[in-house]
Formats: sequence, C-alpha cells, structure tokens
Amino acid sequence: MNMRASKSSRASRLGKPAASAFAARAADSGAVKFDPDEVRPATRQETFPVALGAVLLSFIALLLSYSRGYLLLYGDAVAHLGIARRILDSRNPGLVQLGGVWLPLPHLLMLPFVQKVEWWQNGLAGAWPSLICYIASVAGIYRLARWLMVPRWALAATALYALNPNLLYLSTTAMTEPLFLMLLIWTTLLTVECVAAIRGSRPSTVSRRLFLLGIFIVASVFTRYDGWILGAVVWCVVTFSLARKREVWRKVASIFVVFTLLVIAGPVSWLAYNQHFFHDPLDFLRGPYSAAAIEKKTMPPNGHHHRGWHNPAWALLFYTRTAQVDAAFWETGFLLMAGAVGGLILALRRRLALSSLLLWMPLPFYIYSVAYGSVPIFIPQLWPHSYYNSRYGMELLPALAVFTFVAVQWMERRWSETQPLAKRLMQPVVLLLIALNTVGMMYRTPLVLKEALVNSTTRVAFETALARQLGEFPYGSTILMYNSDHIGALQDAGIPLRQTVNEGDYDSFQAALAAPAEHAGYVVAVAGDPVAAAVAMHPQGLTELTILCTSGQPCARIYKSDRSSVASPK
Repeated sequence: MNMRASKSSRASRLGKPAASAFAARAADSGAVKFDPDEVRPATRQETFPVALGAVLLSFIALLLSYSRGYLLLYGDAVAHLGIARRILDSRNPGLVQLGGVWLPLPHLLMLPFVQKVEWWQNGLAGAWPSLICYIASVAGIYRLARWLMVPRWALAATALYALNPNLLYLSTTAMTEPLFLMLLIWTTLLTVECVAAIRGSRPSTVSRRLFLLGIFIVASVFTRYDGWILGAVVWCVVTFSLARKREVWRKVASIFVVFTLLVIAGPVSWLAYNQHFFHDPLDFLRGPYSAAAIEKKTMPPNGHHHRGWHNPAWALLFYTRTAQVDAAFWETGFLLMAGAVGGLILALRRRLALSSLLLWMPLPFYIYSVAYGSVPIFIPQLWPHSYYNSRYGMELLPALAVFTFVAVQWMERRWSETQPLAKRLMQPVVLLLIALNTVGMMYRTPLVLKEALVNSTTRVAFETALARQLGEFPYGSTILMYNSDHIGALQDAGIPLRQTVNEGDYDSFQAALAAPAEHAGYVVAVAGDPVAAAVAMHPQGLTELTILCTSGQPCARIYKSDRSSVASPK
C-alpha cells in the first residue's frame, strides 16, 4: 500500500518543472524502467509500435482514397503538383517556377516523385510525402503527450489524432496540412525538451535541441505562413528560458546564435526571393495571386465581405466551430472543445510542460486571418452553409487531442480512490468512443472530404473534357494556355508543361499574348483569363476549332494557328 501511494504521489508531482527535468535526466542517463503510472519522456521502444500502427493506417487510407479517386479532388492539390512539376518541366525551369505566394517546401518535397508522369497524373506524387509526414506526426504527438500524461492516456490522445478521417484523407493528397501538422507537433515537442534541458542544466542536450529547432522552424517557415508566427514564438520561449539560466546560456551561446540566424533566415530569404523574381518583397501579400487579390476577385457583386471580416468574435466562432466539426462526429465536438479548454486550464494552473501550449498557436493565427487576412471559412453548420477552407480547422486537432486527455487524466485521478470501477473502465470506454467517433465521421462523410467532393464536381468534369480535346492535338504541338486555373487538364492528358506557353514563363507568355497565332500551334482560351483577352484583341491567324462548356465553369474556346509551326522544345 505504501509503495502504491508513493508511485501515485510521484506521478501527481511530475507536472512541475523540476519533475519534468528529473524525468528527462533519467531518460538521458539510461534509467528507463517502465512504470505505467509515471509521466516521463517516451522511449524509442514505446514510440515504435505507435509509428508502426500509423504506417498501417496510412496505407489503408491510401488504398481507400486511391481506389475511389479522391487524391486529386482539391484544386489546390492539383495546383501544388503542377508547381512541383514545372520546376523542371517548363520552358524556363528553375526556382522562379516556385511562384511567390505558396511557400516552397511542399513542392520541393514532391519534386522527386512528380517527375514520374503516372504519379503526377494519379496524384501519388503528392501522397508519398504526406503519408510520411502523417506517420511522423503520429509518433511525435505520442512523444509529446507522454510529457503530460501516463502511457494509457497518451495512447488515447494519439488514437484520437491518428484515427481522424479528415487527417487520414488529407494524408493521401498533395495538400500542405499533413506536413505542417508534423512540423507543428515536432517543433512543440523539441521546445518542451529544450526548456526541460535548460531547467535541468544540461547544456549538451540544449545545444542539440536548439539546432534541431532551428531546422524545424526553417521548414515551418517554408511550409505555411503560420510557421512564421510559430518560429517567432518558439524563439521567445527559448530565449526567456535561457535568460533565467545564465550559466546554461553562456555554455550554449554559439549554438543559440546559429539558432537565431536560422529563425531569421527563413522569412528574410522568402522576402528576398519575392524581391528578386517579382520585384516586390511582399508580393505574397499584395500580388495578383495573394489571398487579398483572390478574395477581391471572388467577392459577390454587392461587395459584401465574408462573415467574420473585421470581426474577431465571428472569426473565433467560425474557426472553433470548424475545428470541432473537423475533429468529432455530429455535435460531440462541443464536448471535445470543452475538454480541451479544461485541459488547457489545468496545464496552466499546474504548469504542465507549458511549452506544449504552442499547439494552440493556430487559434489566434486563424482568428486574425479570418478577421483581417482575407481568409474566409465556410462550413454547412454556419451561414452561408457552404464549403470553403474547412481544412484549416485541422490545425487545432493536436491541441484538442492532447489537452482533452490532460483533463481526462485529471478526472481519473479524482475518481481513483472513490470510484475504482470507473477508473478501471475509463480507458476502454474512451477508446471505444474514439473508434465510434471515427466510424460516425466516416458514415456521415468527413467535412474536409465532403468539401473536396462538393467543390470538385464541375471542375473535374470541365478538366476531363478539356483533357480529351488536348489529347487530340498532334504530338509535340505547342499550346498557349493560362495554367493557373486549369492545369489539371494538362495533368490528365499527360502533356509536358514545357510544351505549353504559360504565365510561368513571363517573357515568352507576354510575347505570345501580343500575337497568339505567331507563338503557338494551338490556343486554349478560357473565358475571363489573359489568353481569352489576348485572342479577343489579336484574333488574326486563328481558326476556332471547339467551344467547350460545362455547368458551373467558364467556357473554353480552342483555336488552331494558321501561321505557327512551333514545336515543343526537346
């Protein structure tokens, strides 16, 4: 009885910084005796089965998505693959093809896979990097949860995250969410470990974590703009911790300078890239493909902005409601959010690995983005009852999963003496509820997948029909076409991008717009795009072959040049 009480007392005290540092020192020294009631850093032996389970889940998800044709439903997924493809497959290959709005790391990771034409066409080129990131994020969230809870609840938190159907679907696509979630989780984990090492006066561990943190922050900065805020906050947390341990700071000063330079290098290099190639360091904020420009282009004729515009309260409602629906079946998301908020309060009051609060970073970021950053979110549960950007709520999934079970663990400890039967049944019941949540979400169609299905209907039909027309052109024909909106037609037809004159090659594209018939054998003009405007101004030498119209999409007119004999470059 005394030994059991001693273990319980030790476990209850482990939320304190000193206890966390003690656990980390024990792990570093090789004292890794397994105690099922102990909160401590996870060992590799613990993490390996979790990662193995993630591998199995990822391939099941890939099999389902691939067999049902889900990999290319998102227009953004098609566009990401197109950007990765054109880095090497274009008339002007190189870094300029990365563009100036979407950050480059996702496209660079797809680059080796997208060179295989079949994988470009069927979407597998984007699936492989996302699946790897999913597996790494599942392993990371288990390791992070072990800093806050005992193994059984860390496993439950990991299961809630790993079995989320929205996440499993996104992990089979070329979307950027799986990559950023992995980076968010591991950056948070490394920060927790770094702060614990600082408090435990272990400079060698601090140095290693600082270097890894710098690498992960650079990767985050080059993945999504959320990563810019994440990097800045992490730097502040680490600097504050080191300032309170001057003797450690003196020993790691040189690596801290490297860490700081890496944190700064990411944003500065992207600003320099935009300045060099697009002559405006803020092109990603105010250029023709920025979020502000897209919102202006798609704004209804009455000029009304989306709900939440300049209204942080509405933005908070839209984002948290989206996160709930992304994470849980039916209306149980309210309970999940309440549990996570309760866990957050407990973590703050008991000072449980406070650096783990970085998981909540997407909340203020998206409140600001919806209110002031021209980033609308529409879900069917709220007016205007449509689908747009519902996947952004997925970034709060790690926080919901981890902090909900901080609260559950607290409840278990409250019941441990008065309700022993409830304590014994608690974990099996919770795991059953997680499984039922997954089944329920799949039965009703997960929100992120539903958005992809709804919004892809007319685009896929249009691009499939256009691809059939493009496939009838003679082999090697040069095509003048604006690729930003419907590159999926070229992808479907398997036509190399270097065979097209497009906006990615600025000089040749502008010359072709001035005289379309002189620069391409065929011209594809979609109503409202720059090629259609150029044909209207310079129709000489063009013979109209086909008018292609589908419901919900602008019509495309296909022309043959009577003058050009331009062939595709070898």
